[in-house]
Amino acid sequence: MRMVAVCDLGRMRRTALTLLIAAATLVGVAAAPAQAATGKVVVFSNELTPLKVYDNPHGCNQVPATAHTLSNETDGTIKVFADPFCTLPASLPLTGSIGELPANYGTHVTGVGSFWAS
Repeated sequence: MRMVAVCDLGRMRRTALTLLIAAATLVGVAAAPAQAATGKVVVFSNELTPLKVYDNPHGCNQVPATAHTLSNETDGTIKVFADPFCTLPASLPLTGSIGELPANYGTHVTGVGSFWAS
């Protein structure tokens, strides 16, 4: 009887190890880094200043103080914020979401805003 218990313990350890490896593999796949958005974000301020172009933007970017509109010309969704620190999502009623601006869309922004591209 004691021999059966030792065999079962070994089988349980192998099963637990197999499950642990499978779980670690799944976590590794789920945590794979997202591809950075490629393209550009363009900010229009006024007719007297050139466009501000952010090529292949990444992370938090503050828009110019004179910003009027922002166009997402990347291949992914960017997040638009109503503050310069990328903490307060902007209300974007035409896109149907709070703060998310899909590729090939534009929006009005304020000069204290920012956007996040990943």
